[in-house]
Amino acid sequence: MALHWKLVIDTSDAPTLADFWAAALGYEVEDQSTLIDRLLAAGQLDDSVVTEHRGRRTFRGFAAIRHPDDPFDRDTGVGQGRRVLFQDVPEPKTVKNRLHIDVHAGAEGLAALVERLESLGATRIREFDKGPAGHWWVMRDPEGNEFCAAQ
Repeated sequence: MALHWKLVIDTSDAPTLADFWAAALGYEVEDQSTLIDRLLAAGQLDDSVVTEHRGRRTFRGFAAIRHPDDPFDRDTGVGQGRRVLFQDVPEPKTVKNRLHIDVHAGAEGLAALVERLESLGATRIREFDKGPAGHWWVMRDPEGNEFCAAQ
């Protein structure tokens, strides 16, 4: 039996980084505004933990993305499959990641993928071409988290 899981990434601006990764991966940013509105109306949530991003209410310091083909709870907006949660933390990133995401190029090829990721705010760090073993770029997302763009 497969376990339900999500990848959690520490951030300084969760909604903005969620936007980047949703665009990079072709995922959808979760819309939890219906849940937030319901909790606010019932008095179960204080306005201080809510903010607005791109015209919808979100939980302050949190954002999540989900694969567009995976199921999600329509009452809460929470994905029930492949999901990444971004959470704000007070300390900045200081060292290399111990875990990273590999984004694989499709038919467009590696060069086009790298250019698209750069247009979203990523930066190139170092290229590796190991012939038959693989060709990839180490890149950084807008907050400096390392990831790979690979053929």
